[in-house]
Amino acid sequence: MSTSGSPPASGRLGTGHILFLIVAAAAPLSAMVGTVPLAFAFGDGAGVPAAFLFAGVTLLCFSVGYAVSARRTGGSGGFYASVADGLGRPPAVAAGYVALLSYNCATIGLAGALGYFTQLVFAAHGLTVSWEWCAAVGLLLTAVLGYREIALSARVLALLMLGEIGVLAALDVAILARHGLHALPTDSFSPHVATGHGVGVSLMFAFVSFIGFESASLYGKEAKDPRRSVPRATYAAVVLIAGFYALTSWLAVGAVGSDKVREVAGKQMGDLFFVLGDDFLGKAGSTGLQILLCTSLFAATLALHSAANRYAQVLAEDGLLPGGLAAEHPRHRSPHRASLAQSALTTLVVAGFAVAGLDPYADLTTSMLGLGTLGIVALQALAALSVLGLRLRSGSGHWWREVLAPLLGFAGLAASVWLVVGNFDMLTGSPSEVIAALPWLLPAVALGGLLYAAWLRSARPLRYRLLGTRHTAAPVPEPSPASPALSGDRHA
Repeated sequence: MSTSGSPPASGRLGTGHILFLIVAAAAPLSAMVGTVPLAFAFGDGAGVPAAFLFAGVTLLCFSVGYAVSARRTGGSGGFYASVADGLGRPPAVAAGYVALLSYNCATIGLAGALGYFTQLVFAAHGLTVSWEWCAAVGLLLTAVLGYREIALSARVLALLMLGEIGVLAALDVAILARHGLHALPTDSFSPHVATGHGVGVSLMFAFVSFIGFESASLYGKEAKDPRRSVPRATYAAVVLIAGFYALTSWLAVGAVGSDKVREVAGKQMGDLFFVLGDDFLGKAGSTGLQILLCTSLFAATLALHSAANRYAQVLAEDGLLPGGLAAEHPRHRSPHRASLAQSALTTLVVAGFAVAGLDPYADLTTSMLGLGTLGIVALQALAALSVLGLRLRSGSGHWWREVLAPLLGFAGLAASVWLVVGNFDMLTGSPSEVIAALPWLLPAVALGGLLYAAWLRSARPLRYRLLGTRHTAAPVPEPSPASPALSGDRHA
């Protein structure tokens, strides 16, 4: 039964398209500029590259299990479908609502960061443009691209990704050319440095830098061959992101010096990579880094916007949100109504912060992006657990793909959740008690989802029985549209 009134979207996305969509969500250049200096300063300094490598291996284990779920669900539905398949309907409803909250918060936070850093780049070149106008232009472009077919967004993101990865690759080559093998200090991977004081903080920043890589499982309906391209894109994204983060942070350690990187990063913070760019690439290289930081933030905003509105569409298809949000555009085959709703929500929140005179970065970005990040990491851990649940229910499965790999992924991600909660003030950079209490929203929303699912089970049993079934390998047959049991129940 289709809630959209239109035929299914023809698959237009290949593995490469999906790869660009999910790598863009991780925003490699933004992570290097904004996250790595914090990890150097407050984590274990020169041991940060090892933390990225460890996070990459852990998330690769998670991806092995998640690929099992993606093949069973057709590579669509994201965390909602995965949890429904492995842990059942009530946890899936909770996961769906938490995912919707988390991806929307992350998108809103990135919109604030886009306005803030674009304003700074303009100011550095003698132009005065308010952050509100910078954010408004970014949100308008995001709304236009989000409304249209996903392949167009994928092509735009491909160009932006090539730019930001290219400038960082040029910086890497320049450091290697000047320092040779001394740019790759072995200290970074020695046990006493890699596990030294602050390693927990380094691991936290490493894990949160991968946010969005799992969103490949939202594009199954728009992929040419979802059961192959979604797992492949997920694996490729983890390897690419982990390798790139580890190598670039390692070369930064070599450029600054193993014994000085913590102190230098503590003084320069967000300017660290701009200083390196100016030193190794010249003034033009530093300017290029500044401009591409803005495009990186726009790319991440667009990628997470696309993920958020697909969660809204999936939940609307199952009657967990107003049914109109499930509609697909007859020509673009995009969730255009969900995209418009997400754009309106982001605009309202950003405008609210602007009218209140709050800081776009210290107040908006840190709080919203911090909450979204925590929610997504928690959902990754739950998705790993759902693969184990699927294995227990079926009583059979491959020992590596369905047992050990997801177990290792769950252990690492659960530890990451604990680290993020314990260091939430550091992640957000705010001492505010209100912001410190934001993580409580996640269990509150999850509890609301569980209670709503329990109500559906008793009050709307047929509707409850259909939750999550459209994404499973062997869906439950749907009742006839004329069934009186479902009639008038859709929006109850």
